[in-house]
Amino acid sequence: MGHGSTGGGDDPRPDAAGLVGLLADGDRRLVFAALVLGSGTLDDVVATTGLSSPAAAKALGRLVDGQLVVAGSEGGLHVVGAVFQAAARAARASIVTVADEYDGLSAEAAKVMRTFVVDGRIVQIPTAQAKRLVLLDWLAQDFELGRRYSEAMVNLILGKHHADTAAWRRYLVDHGFLDRANGEYWRSGGSVAGSES
Repeated sequence: MGHGSTGGGDDPRPDAAGLVGLLADGDRRLVFAALVLGSGTLDDVVATTGLSSPAAAKALGRLVDGQLVVAGSEGGLHVVGAVFQAAARAARASIVTVADEYDGLSAEAAKVMRTFVVDGRIVQIPTAQAKRLVLLDWLAQDFELGRRYSEAMVNLILGKHHADTAAWRRYLVDHGFLDRANGEYWRSGGSVAGSES
């Protein structure tokens, strides 16, 4: 059987999404369950699951390629239980990272950010003004206090977060986050981040 490649990383084991993908197929779940319950060979798996030899072999091949099952030194098949712990730790670490990103916000504001912002991009303009104000305050953080910006520069900064720069520019001015005069913009509102240590 071939070795599966997960693409260039040091650790070829599947992450949580990869594990779900491996176990999304019914035959692979049956084979995996048989191995967990003690089946150690393809013949054992066939006898335990009732699958045909080709179907069991195909499912087993995918589990081996996915690094979830290995052949032991004496040829027996074994589930790599450590894969689950590693995937759980990695998933938990990514959740903590996301939570920390909105650490200084109220629970309500953090919920708005998680709902409307994905990877730094606004995925939808909220219709509720209270939610829009949370995003406007977040956008205002990209503008330095005391600095003047051309409209093109404002559009560049806002364009990192959403394609409709004109709408966000108007909202920022209308709600007092930015002021505008003589073709220039400057920050006039919004919360100020705490001092960095």
